[in-house]
Amino acid sequence: MRRPCTALALTAAALTALTALTACSGASAAPQDTRAPTTPTGVTATAGSATTVHVMWSAATDDRAVTGYAVYRQGQKVKDLPAGTLMTDVTGLAPATPYTFTVRAHDAAGNVSPDSAAVTATTPAASAEDRTAPTRPTALRLTPAGPEAATLAWRPARDDTRVTAYDVYQSGSRVHTVPGTATEARVTGLRPATAYSFTVRARDAAENSSPDSDAVPLTTPAVPGHRPATAPTGVTVRAAEGTLTVTWTPPRTATPVKEHQLHLNGRFATTIVWGADPGPGPVAYTLTVPATPGVRYALTLRAKLPDGTWGDFSTPVTVVTV
Repeated sequence: MRRPCTALALTAAALTALTALTACSGASAAPQDTRAPTTPTGVTATAGSATTVHVMWSAATDDRAVTGYAVYRQGQKVKDLPAGTLMTDVTGLAPATPYTFTVRAHDAAGNVSPDSAAVTATTPAASAEDRTAPTRPTALRLTPAGPEAATLAWRPARDDTRVTAYDVYQSGSRVHTVPGTATEARVTGLRPATAYSFTVRARDAAENSSPDSDAVPLTTPAVPGHRPATAPTGVTVRAAEGTLTVTWTPPRTATPVKEHQLHLNGRFATTIVWGADPGPGPVAYTLTVPATPGVRYALTLRAKLPDGTWGDFSTPVTVVTV
């Protein structure tokens, strides 16, 4: 088993911002951007507890680029979010109260889209001294819906008061929330020929969350013209005090893969570099983490391909520190 001879630090150093130089004399100025992004669509609002509402929407478009979204409650802005974020929790709400939400998109020139269609959610009544979490959802099953979507279904959880929401997680990050009366969720925005793993948690009005359901894997089908799957395979993780040892097999490419990225809970953690051909695998890397027992990590890897681009992410693997 080959181990890397070099690796960057766990927390990547921040890149220094470069200030753009003034254009050469005589160069023509770029046309002014006066076109606003399209209106966000598909807006939904789901009360997740007595004090929170989960708002989601579909991406807007722009003639240049959408740079962010603003979420409004009763016409007042409550959240500013980057362009890659299509959902958020609005917190600090009153129990048993209806709220109306809209979303706007904006671009770098300050152009703002019209308000989305308004959606309403009513928070449930608070349950005094509720400290009992719901049971975990069971019998989680998945039905692929083409290369970019899938439907998850499960058996309902139980709670001493009532389940108010189900949260869908992918790679340790929440990607969807549905009401507590639902027993299925449609997940969209997936990539063709990519490996995923999903779990579901139940939540009650007091924000108590159940344990994760069993995970279900999914590899989305390829589409014509899409490159073959390039994800590392056979990923396993072993936890020891203060360390995680990851083992995997690099993807087969025209030339040896000498560089991988490791992500923890959906966030970049480190780049792993071999100075020589690591061979066909398996390979291993030991990562230092805080020596705190009971912390859950979801790990994914992707390889740098011969053309200099990054390949597909591996199926997420979850481990709990000891």
